[in-house]
Amino acid sequence: MTSAKKVTNCHEGSYNSLMPPKPLALDTSPEVERLQVERWRQMSPAEKAALLTGLNQAAHDLALAGVRHRYPHASPREHVLRLAVLLLGPELARKAYPEAIELGGS
Repeated sequence: MTSAKKVTNCHEGSYNSLMPPKPLALDTSPEVERLQVERWRQMSPAEKAALLTGLNQAAHDLALAGVRHRYPHASPREHVLRLAVLLLGPELARKAYPEAIELGGS
């Protein structure tokens, strides 16, 4: 019977013990960061998926708000097309939305 040897190093307890500890955010205290990571580890896959879905939706909404800000007089459809160009790139956006070609060099 072989015994497993525990590998230890000077960074034990960090998020990845093979990497030197670095803060995830410079404006968060180490204790709050530790609690945040602990909570992420406790989350179920469904909870993590819901969190990521919400973050993706927030990023999408923010990008769309930026398009609306840059093109305040555009129609809602043009906003969607411009967002597609932003997210997909001009070539793929024009393949998915042929009318995006009307946007010119956006």
